[in-house]
Amino acid sequence: MSQPQETRDNGLALTVLNAIQNPVILVDAEGFVTFANWEAESFFGASASHLARHQVASLIPFGSPLLALIDQVRERRAPVNEYRVDLSSPRLGEDKLVDLYVAPVVSDPGSVVVVFQERSMADKIDRQLTHRAAARSVTGLASMLAHEIKNPLSGIRGAAQLLESSVTDEDRALTRLICDETDRIVSLVDRMEVFSDERPVDRQPINIHSVLDHVKAIAKAGFARDIKITENYDPSLPPVYANRDQLVQVFLNLVKNAAEAIGDRADGEIQLTTAYRPGIRLSVAGSREKISLPLEFCVHDNGPGVPADLLPHLFDPFITTKTNGSGLGLALVAKIIGGHGGIVECDSQSNRTTFRVLMPVSRGVALEDATPANSTGSL
Repeated sequence: MSQPQETRDNGLALTVLNAIQNPVILVDAEGFVTFANWEAESFFGASASHLARHQVASLIPFGSPLLALIDQVRERRAPVNEYRVDLSSPRLGEDKLVDLYVAPVVSDPGSVVVVFQERSMADKIDRQLTHRAAARSVTGLASMLAHEIKNPLSGIRGAAQLLESSVTDEDRALTRLICDETDRIVSLVDRMEVFSDERPVDRQPINIHSVLDHVKAIAKAGFARDIKITENYDPSLPPVYANRDQLVQVFLNLVKNAAEAIGDRADGEIQLTTAYRPGIRLSVAGSREKISLPLEFCVHDNGPGVPADLLPHLFDPFITTKTNGSGLGLALVAKIIGGHGGIVECDSQSNRTTFRVLMPVSRGVALEDATPANSTGSL
């Protein structure tokens, strides 16, 4: 015996709502949450049955504009959009900036549907495009510097060496300083030349966990020997299509930054995590194609965090918090990941900084085949 049409329609509607990658809730006339899709459960950190026992006012920050929007929609019986609403709270987490769409339910007077669009991903992609443009600007600058600066520097160093043999011991210290500073500038220019290397790299399906294990081994044998490094891997992840050496360079840089941020802190810890996050897609410039970026690789540390004013510019060239840093390490990370069609972003607060890398799966792996049956990765 077939199911009644209404039952089939309700089941289809539920399937569609759960497939939406934005949190969606239904609020009744009394302000209780009578429905929440899967994304809403994740957004609020609670099950739909738990949310149903609470009014929406108890789930969001006190005095939130969302409550006024709900009242406005009920009064006008017309949908309303509101952009860049801050819902940050201890319950929902830091930096919860969202766009809101609130609409009345015609068949149930007093009830409204609320759709949340998190701004973090949209802003993340915008910043990533800026990072890529910055990397391209460094490419041109590196080529110019290599040609216009290195040749005169070699002449300056040669002249200083000639002077060194004919001056007093006191002046010889000055000629030695000239040579040392010249070598330092040449080294900086050599590092910048990496940005001008546009040759295609050899890529193949790579097991990211073998890369991270290799990076961990290097770190524990050197700069992070006194820091606890833990892992939380999703063993069912499909391979990433990448160049292994460049991935090692990227994560070695991120782990080294984490170790330097922790410093001598006794309880310092670096955590490496991997997870499968479907639903994140990036537009390809010059075409209508969109690349899915379901593979998420993170480096977490419990250092002091990145200053808020520096965070939006962290991947720009020559931006650094280190006394003797060149500010090129993270710019190179952004260039490499961008060249692989991915995104790198940083979320930071006191005692919790996360560098998150999102990348596509290996070519030839169908999206439905790549989706892990049971993902164990978590943040």
